[in-house]
Amino acid sequence: MTDKTPVELENACIDAIRVLAMDGVQKADSGHPGTPMALAPLAYVLWTRHLKYNPADPHWPNRDRFILSCGHASMLLYSTFYLTGYDVSLDDIKSFRQLHSKTPGHPEYGHTPGIETTTGPLGQGFSNAVGMSVAEAHTAKIFNRTQRIIDHYTYFIVSDGDLMEGISNEAASFAGHQKLGRLIGFYDDNHITIEGSTDLTFTDNTRLRFEGYGWHVQFVSDVKDLTALDDAIANAKAETERPSLIIVRTQIGYGSPNKQGTSAAHGSPLGVEEIKLTKENLGIPSREPFYVDPDALAFWRRAGAAGAEEQASWTKLYGEWKTANADLAREYERRASGKLQDGWESLIPTFDASNGNVATRAASGTVINAIAQKIPELIGGSADLSPSTDTIVKGADSFEPGHHDGRNFHFGIREHGMGGIMNGMALYGGIIPYGATFLIFSDYMRPPMRLACMMKQHVIYVFTHDSIGLGEDGPTHQPIEQLSNLRAIPFMTVLRPADANETAEAWRTALKMRTPVCMILTRQKVAFIDRTKYAPASKVERGAYVLADAKGGKPDVVLMASGSEVEIILKAQDTLIQQGINARAVSVPSMELFAKQDQAYRDSVLPPGIKRVSIEASQPMSWYKWIGEGGVAIGLEHFGASAPYKELYQEFHLTAENVVQTARSVIGK
Repeated sequence: MTDKTPVELENACIDAIRVLAMDGVQKADSGHPGTPMALAPLAYVLWTRHLKYNPADPHWPNRDRFILSCGHASMLLYSTFYLTGYDVSLDDIKSFRQLHSKTPGHPEYGHTPGIETTTGPLGQGFSNAVGMSVAEAHTAKIFNRTQRIIDHYTYFIVSDGDLMEGISNEAASFAGHQKLGRLIGFYDDNHITIEGSTDLTFTDNTRLRFEGYGWHVQFVSDVKDLTALDDAIANAKAETERPSLIIVRTQIGYGSPNKQGTSAAHGSPLGVEEIKLTKENLGIPSREPFYVDPDALAFWRRAGAAGAEEQASWTKLYGEWKTANADLAREYERRASGKLQDGWESLIPTFDASNGNVATRAASGTVINAIAQKIPELIGGSADLSPSTDTIVKGADSFEPGHHDGRNFHFGIREHGMGGIMNGMALYGGIIPYGATFLIFSDYMRPPMRLACMMKQHVIYVFTHDSIGLGEDGPTHQPIEQLSNLRAIPFMTVLRPADANETAEAWRTALKMRTPVCMILTRQKVAFIDRTKYAPASKVERGAYVLADAKGGKPDVVLMASGSEVEIILKAQDTLIQQGINARAVSVPSMELFAKQDQAYRDSVLPPGIKRVSIEASQPMSWYKWIGEGGVAIGLEHFGASAPYKELYQEFHLTAENVVQTARSVIGK
């Protein structure tokens, strides 16, 4: 029991966050104390009165999701996690921003219990929250019956910086259009950025902006007004047709006599003396670093423990739902486990000569439609390019208001937002999202793609129009450096298939993975590779393989290519053999998968000491690792041009004749 009045106890609970944030940043001599200090009342109201969570089981399916998009304010999360009883100790708080600690500078998914997504690059968390709300709406529509086993909200906090970044426009527009009524956000309206007042750069009318997107918008004029916060959250939960944004006026560094309301409280410690003054100003009874009032800690822990009761009630409800819907329950549990439905691989098509020459984008569309019935959790679409990227599941509904069980997504011309939304969908679980655009526009998606790799999420990117082979659209649309850029991202697997059968195998490989995959596909038709003459496409899973070997398996030179350039090395190999040179043709659909093979296999494909020549219609940087000493990488170190693609290949010497000449040169014949 406590002798504090209710108001005194509330203040002690709120000040606990401020103390931990101040002292944690000060001990690290690095970080952002001001925003956690400002938002402490909001965290208190949300985590003690509204948020559904269980610190003992941070992953229970029907929890509310909470995303701190302004990840620099991470001490707000870590403090709240410690106070409510997550597996985050006071020692972890004291180890803020230190090597191997649970409390890194920005929230990292999979690193700290309770973190729903990796945030830091501003705007990404906002788009992830939209994606999680998409996944909630989709999953609820499919699986809820009399018992609502999916019945929760997605909450997020954004800063001025989040709303200035362009991705916020894309994500907010999409969410408003989709009427995601269980998405609730808070805008920390503190009028301060690193450089000073937001008046320097940001005078938007945020209320009108979000109302224009179709959001329900409220304004709380003082974050310290707990009743107003409580009412605003209740109103947002009652609004079922629109996502909600609650604009909350705060003062950064609240309580600091000399830094409150200034940029000095944003990205650096307050200082030992200023912390003493702040604690005195707030009425903190102890100047001891990391002091938390025992009554406040007990209150926070009771709030956290209440989540176990909520989870127990849900577990009982789930049992009733499972009994009444046995088949549906098996499907829900299969998707949640990440296990693919039995028999899906048998649906992958095999292409033969009767199919003729096929663009790999078209082959990909055939594969998607063939496997769709067995992998219903494979959902996605494109950034307004489905007819060009062949990513529509024929006969399936679109994801749209009133039809959130639809699987065909129309992300609109919002590549950056699409990438962030897909991350949220994957993080939610039970969904394999895919999103498509032209390879050149992958540049718009780099931030969320990098984060998907950091979080090791199973997101599939379908990038078509993959080279100068797209032809007449010209250099603005012709990717040159993009393949090397994508291959440079840790944990990204890039698959560039050479023909229709390699495309089918690429999809088989991509769906078996649990990390991000890029499918790189052609606009133009590519030659059918006769697998009765050449090696089977099943070797795609090894990343590179001998497609056509030299006589006796003893090559004088190895020719290497990916995608549409594989047919070039096959032609070059024929010519070299006619000229008495034993050439081996190697298809390299994935450098990343090949790098994972053991040395013996890699040596069997690329024998040490044998000269190598590669060709790819892109910047050749990523080939230097594989061509070895004295090898040559034929590619493009300049932009393309507007012309029919066959003329461009001739103009830029991406030809079998150039491969032959180069091969003879490297071996001195």
